[in-house]
Amino acid sequence: MIVLGLILLLIGVFASISILTTVGGVLIVVGAILWILGATGHALGGRKHYF
Repeated sequence: MIVLGLILLLIGVFASISILTTVGGVLIVVGAILWILGATGHALGGRKHYF
């Protein structure tokens, strides 16, 4: 999720498409939160790890 967010963010910045920049930023933040929760051992949504 973080990688997809980074790709969309870069495409949005270079192509000047604001919706891709916004979606990419949101995906990076959500992916980072899920990654941190998974790394600390908190199960979220029935899953312990998100890949």
